[in-house]
Amino acid sequence: MVQGTQINRFNLTTLRDFLLRQGFNVVLVVVVVFYALTAPRFFTVANFISLLHAAAPMMVIASGLALVVMTGKLDISVGSTAFLTTSVGTILMVRNGVDPITTLVILLAIGALIGAVNGLIIVVLKISPLIATLGTMIIVRGIGLEITKSTTISLPEEVRRLGNASIGPIFVDILIALAIMVIIHLVHTRTSFGRWLIALGNDQDTAARLGIRVNTVSFMSFVLSGLLATIGGVLTLVQVGAASPSIGSGLEFTAVSVIVIGGISLFGGEGSILPGALRGVLILEIIRNGLNFLGADPYAYRFVNGAIIFIAMYADSLRARLPVTTRTFEAPDTPKSG
Repeated sequence: MVQGTQINRFNLTTLRDFLLRQGFNVVLVVVVVFYALTAPRFFTVANFISLLHAAAPMMVIASGLALVVMTGKLDISVGSTAFLTTSVGTILMVRNGVDPITTLVILLAIGALIGAVNGLIIVVLKISPLIATLGTMIIVRGIGLEITKSTTISLPEEVRRLGNASIGPIFVDILIALAIMVIIHLVHTRTSFGRWLIALGNDQDTAARLGIRVNTVSFMSFVLSGLLATIGGVLTLVQVGAASPSIGSGLEFTAVSVIVIGGISLFGGEGSILPGALRGVLILEIIRNGLNFLGADPYAYRFVNGAIIFIAMYADSLRARLPVTTRTFEAPDTPKSG
């Protein structure tokens, strides 16, 4: 009787651990099968390409945010960064006649600067990342609304056409987003910087004792987050064809939910860009896409998205309490000096 009870407890524990670690993979499979059976046009190559096209900006933004979250910190200014940089870019091209390449360089510099400001506030002033980036989020969006006067400004025609540029049947922005995800994945898995990120997330004090430049690594993660938020904003801009006050609105919360769904713990020290962040993006986009095919009320997606965020956060909290039995941790390369 005791042995049977122990077996049952073992089975329940094993099931619980499996669901916490692989639950969203199961959800992805179930959702795809459900939509394939109920919406015949869903499970087509054309729709999958369209789905990736819509998801491309978030793929880039999530890649940058993931680097910050892996250190155990948070950046909720990514949506406002995307909005401000796209607003500045549109004004430069439309009102000042600046060419697109020069505009892009300027925007990348602005995005990196916003990330650097976040990093300095957090590293130097020791302000909570949540509070610091909340302040940045409000200030940066306010600047964007001021310079655009809360109006929609259309892009030049030749730039608008880039939103649907393709190589064969594949949209160019899909290729750009996947290429960026692969690069960030390689940075995370194949470089000392990537290993230092994970080390900070596991234990910042231990990382410092190992000789890792904790402040520098944290600072650079925010710079990269601002930079990639800008690129994601640019992809959104050319898709929409205009700088709109709605660009980036609520994006930071969607990005955080994507991160958690992808298995990147908000407590830091765990997660991956591929397949983690990509899986999170695809799950939310597939749900949105499928609801459209089913003719669901537009507000239903907000309800579903909110429920997914809640479940993801709760699962992340439970997962953080599990014994570290399935993680593999590779000791970070220790800097030779400092």
